[in-house]
Formats: sequence, C-alpha cells, structure tokens
Amino acid sequence: MGAGPTGVALIQNRGWTVGVLANQNWSYAGDSNRPDVNQTFVQPFVSYATKDAWTFTVDTESTFDWVNHRWSVPINFEIAKLVKFGTQPVQFQAGLRYWADNPDTGAHDLGARFNVIFLFPTGK
Repeated sequence: MGAGPTGVALIQNRGWTVGVLANQNWSYAGDSNRPDVNQTFVQPFVSYATKDAWTFTVDTESTFDWVNHRWSVPINFEIAKLVKFGTQPVQFQAGLRYWADNPDTGAHDLGARFNVIFLFPTGK
C-alpha cells in the first residue's frame, strides 16, 4: 500500500489552461516481499479550448523512481472534442505519446491514446 500528498495549481484565461499536477507516493504497508515505493509524479500541462468545444493539449506525465533513480517521461499531444448525445455530454479524445526517457524495461518510441469520457455535470 502507498500514500502521499497531491497538489494541483492552474490558471485559466481566454480558453487557455496552464498548470501542474504533482504527487508523491511512499509505500507504508503490505506484503514485505514487495519492493519499496518512493515515486514523484509531475504533470505540467498546457491546453487550449476553442469556442466550438475542441481542446488541444500538450503535457507530460513524468515519474521519478527514487528507489531505482530512474525517470519515465512520456510527452503527450492530445486533441479532444466535446459533443452531446441528447443531454449527455461526452468527450472524445485522441493523442500521440512519445517516450523521451524510460527505463529499458518500459515503453519506448511512439504510442497512442484514445478515450471516451462521459461527463455528469452538477449545478449551474
């Protein structure tokens, strides 16, 4: 098992969102045969949303493993479109991922990502 703090900071202005999400995860319990975990996750991001509900994003989902002193650094380029099916908002997202750095046992080169996200807004 692991736990740790998470924080996010961002600013939004005229369709732009710029920010960073970060967390730290330490193992504290569980099977003693499992290796210790001490990882920092950092996700800086820049997005631009158009008035007709397209969003363009560049981010990285970087993780540093403090136990093994290794980085995993994927850089993501994503395009999303928000649509409605009746009253149900749904976001379709597609993107490319390039691995700038990763351990030899991890993913390499290019990858792709496809998401379908159902949104359930509340309030105004």
